[in-house]
Amino acid sequence: MADVDLAGTIAALGRRARTAARAVAPTSREQKDRALRIAAGKLGDAAEVKSILAANARDLENARARGTGTAMLDRLMLDEKRLAGIANAVSEIADLADPVGEVIAETVRPNGLRVLRRRVPLGVIAMIYEARPNVTVEASALTLKAGNAVILRGGSEANETNAALAKVMQAALAEAGLPADAILPVPTTDRAAVLELLKQTETVDLVIPRGGEALIRLVTENARVPVVQHYKGVCHLFLDATAEQGMAIDLVKNGKLQRPSACNSLECLLVHRDVAREILPPLARALAAAGCEMRGDPEARSIVPEMTAATDADWGTEFLDLILAVRVVGNLDEAMAHVTRYGSGHTEAICTRNDANASRWTNEVDAACVVVNASTRFHDGGELGLGAEIGIATSRLHWRGPMGLESLTTMKWQVEGTGQTRR
Repeated sequence: MADVDLAGTIAALGRRARTAARAVAPTSREQKDRALRIAAGKLGDAAEVKSILAANARDLENARARGTGTAMLDRLMLDEKRLAGIANAVSEIADLADPVGEVIAETVRPNGLRVLRRRVPLGVIAMIYEARPNVTVEASALTLKAGNAVILRGGSEANETNAALAKVMQAALAEAGLPADAILPVPTTDRAAVLELLKQTETVDLVIPRGGEALIRLVTENARVPVVQHYKGVCHLFLDATAEQGMAIDLVKNGKLQRPSACNSLECLLVHRDVAREILPPLARALAAAGCEMRGDPEARSIVPEMTAATDADWGTEFLDLILAVRVVGNLDEAMAHVTRYGSGHTEAICTRNDANASRWTNEVDAACVVVNASTRFHDGGELGLGAEIGIATSRLHWRGPMGLESLTTMKWQVEGTGQTRR
């Protein structure tokens, strides 16, 4: 596609999305929920499931032929169970309260003016993402419920799967009497389309990139429209001097082994020196049995010699694989200093029976989510009651943490009077 054609195509896409957004914004909850329930039903229909999984199989075959890594393949892969989970997430979104129109605050001024702040849709949201085909559905469902339109630019590795899923979502919109243009996939895998999308200041209100570090940097460095970053997840767990061994091992195993390719999986373990000799040997045996490699600092390796020697590059690395960096620290301050230097602002957890240490961790550690005595894997929109999420924002404006319905709205001031004039 010639550059001039590509620019025109993306600009036209933005205009179509803007028109659809204006139509969807005042739509009733009942009509939006009807579209979502239709979509959930279609995603569970045997014929649709067969078609979607066939498209996904072709994407997986092409990805393997290109030598795509294990973590990316896991994110790309759909099966009946995962597809059923996606359909269930859409149903859960339909069950959630509609944020549009919610009164955030209300006051009456001394002159009798009634002043309200209400939630309203953001408008047009551009999702730029890699591999994860579930994002196609969940982003579509969440943006629709919040009264927005969405432009979807998934990675080329999931092109056929994303197209099949977007087709289902658009069909549900049409069946519910809503504009199909409220969900618009970018019709090309040309990487230049991303750069064109980032220029659409007149039609796109927010860009949300979700993927690897290279994608996030590409978007943030080239965007002319506002961006909410969904940066990498370098998640830590600190086992302090009072950590109970059984709980500590369970939290590490769950955080690292349940789904290593997820951004909320555990990447680095910090262990207080006072409990390192008690906890590290049985933990190392449990992780080794699961095929997980541990990369330790010299003190950790003096306790478990089988560990691989950690390099400077291992601290701050998002492995997204069965690899765990391990460091022994002398106290809480040393652990927090490590997190400050190497963390990505995603999820930071502590295992402790000391209330003062737990309080310091939650108050002093700077991250989108801080966790006490639970797995890092709970930093997830569904687990935290949002139904589903577009992703986990690690930037500070305008949102941080799982982006559900509330994050896809802005506010409007509403002033009601009885003829007052300003003096």
